Amino acid sequence: MEDADLQALTTKLEQLIQRVEQLKLHNRALLANERSWREERAHLIEKNELARSKVEAMILRLKALEQDS
Repeated sequence: MEDADLQALTTKLEQLIQRVEQLKLHNRALLANERSWREERAHLIEKNELARSKVEAMILRLKALEQDS
């Protein structure tokens, strides 16, 4: 193998290694974002359930008031 071929191969390998590192960093960032979105989603679901139970309780109280009238 000629020196030029070896140098070209070395350069390509270094670029590939650099790209792999960039992709690893990007993947970590994406995973962190996903974790954050999942936590926010769980929190919103919890708030939604709480609001739903409050509305249902209000409806039951209104129905009870209607029946008492």
